[in-house]
Amino acid sequence: MTATPPEALIEAGPEMLTDPERFREAVMWPCRPVVLRGVARDWPLVTGGEGALADQFGRFDAGRTAEMFVGPPAIGARYHYDDALTGFNFTRREATFRDGLAEILETAGRPDVPSLYMGSLPVEMYLPGIEATTPLPFVPANVRPRVWIGHRSVVACHYDTQDNVACVVAGRRRFTLYPPDAIGDLYVGPIDHTMAGQPVALAAGATPDDPRYPRFAAARDRALTVELAPGDGLYIPKLWWHQVEATGDVNVLVNYWWDGFAAGPDQPYTAMLLAMIAIAERPPAERAAWRAWFDHYVFRPDGHPLAFLPPERHGALGSLSSGHYGRLRAIIMRLLRGG
Repeated sequence: MTATPPEALIEAGPEMLTDPERFREAVMWPCRPVVLRGVARDWPLVTGGEGALADQFGRFDAGRTAEMFVGPPAIGARYHYDDALTGFNFTRREATFRDGLAEILETAGRPDVPSLYMGSLPVEMYLPGIEATTPLPFVPANVRPRVWIGHRSVVACHYDTQDNVACVVAGRRRFTLYPPDAIGDLYVGPIDHTMAGQPVALAAGATPDDPRYPRFAAARDRALTVELAPGDGLYIPKLWWHQVEATGDVNVLVNYWWDGFAAGPDQPYTAMLLAMIAIAERPPAERAAWRAWFDHYVFRPDGHPLAFLPPERHGALGSLSSGHYGRLRAIIMRLLRGG
């Protein structure tokens, strides 16, 4: 795919971070990554330093068991598939959160031991109450954070289907980002055989100029890179590809996921999967016809499909926030049931 390089990363000013609605309008609406320097610098997890992490987490530890990624020294803490893409180059084991954290802290910086990583831990399960110590005034009040803890690591380039605010607590993080429309140049792996839920961009984790991925050069030229220190954050819009490198001996990240533009519980990714089974293997000419329909009714490059009529004549295509979400959803569910 030929596309112009994205503009450089911008940094949010304090006036953008006052409340959820201001953040949604000023930061989220353009759907571009934004650096949030110092946004978490006053959190106790940050101000206490790495030496206080065990105590800080211990105050809220619910005693649950967590899954740990364990990478042999030979992989250089780059968690990925094995060479055949049938398995992975790391193993998984379970440990209590307390024991896993202690092992990570005790073995940090030792090149002769496996790399360890505990990721995506919902605080309501593992550290209930700690969210009161990680406030962000621009995150909706009902959104709860997740915690990521480990040694040095490279997490394969992937995307999320939710908007993401990620804040560094300890160590440093290097994010390499690619825009959503680079997907064709990234050589994305299977959607149902993944390391942690999301497909990954195989080319982004390969050696430079790997002959298997000739189109990756176009994506590499569009990459955006940012380094974050403790207290810094990053807003990553949904569908932006990101490889995450943790470069300290001990690294802790707290992130918040939510969909800033959802009209209801139904997710765009679900709609895409349904479209795959309904459309993807039809004749090319028919696919082109459906693309025109999707453009007209869904992507709307020319505006609302009934803009030539007054709003009161839009029927089921009226504003979703005015009650038409439920009307359309009822039609969809009836059709899916074969009615």
